[in-house]
Amino acid sequence: MINRFLKDRPSKLFLGFTAFFVANALIAECIGGKIFSLEKVFGFQPANLTLFGESGLSFTLTCGVLLWPLEFVITDIVNEFFGPKAVRRISYTAIILIAYAFIMFYLSIHIPSADFWITSGKEKGIDNMQKAFNGIFGQGMWIIIGSLVAFLFSQLVDVYVFQKIKKRTGDKMIWLRATGSTLVSQLVDSYIVLIIAFKIGNNWAWSLVLAIGVMNYIYKFVVAIIMTPVIIYVEKWIERYVGKETAHKMRLSAMGQEADSKDDGFANIPTAG
Repeated sequence: MINRFLKDRPSKLFLGFTAFFVANALIAECIGGKIFSLEKVFGFQPANLTLFGESGLSFTLTCGVLLWPLEFVITDIVNEFFGPKAVRRISYTAIILIAYAFIMFYLSIHIPSADFWITSGKEKGIDNMQKAFNGIFGQGMWIIIGSLVAFLFSQLVDVYVFQKIKKRTGDKMIWLRATGSTLVSQLVDSYIVLIIAFKIGNNWAWSLVLAIGVMNYIYKFVVAIIMTPVIIYVEKWIERYVGKETAHKMRLSAMGQEADSKDDGFANIPTAG
């Protein structure tokens, strides 16, 4: 049975997408502690915008946002060819493993350090390796909770909006349902994180939450538009990889419809049915 699974192209696609989705999410969480200036990346001065009475706003983002758009690309591709049940499955898997990673981070922070290791980074300008380690992996509990809740809800919203648009467009205009669902889900993601981690966890003013949310969403909006050709390219690549007939059957199955062939070559893959 496993040999059939490994030889089956749709099955291998789902396995590959799942592995990348989970790994990408874990990496995003790990590097999310670093804040960077988007303006400086392109050699510009900070925007210094004023929104909702909050001044001096600029595009300061976590490094995690560099990878999250890829999560929504994978979500939309899996939704297109394997259905919402498959998206929920990989989303739950990612959330469980991210939570597991945070538990391991917590335990590793509190394990007693070897004395020599604490000062081993002085030649590189790191006076205390334990404090540096804590600073990188010791994210606040409210940020962890906000991140996990936002990830779960944004994925569910993405699936819902994608399917609603797909029922109207059929196999056509994947760019519309992919980009549209991402734009809605990214808005949800942005504000859930801010409300849980910073409004509830750090008592930010609502004006600041709204202002920072707008700045983050502007970036995510632009990236979602930029990533649209990537989704179209991946869709075409999958059609070439599995064949147009199989790709069509996969889409039907993803929508909960029966394929013409009894053996569609992807019976082991979770779908919307």
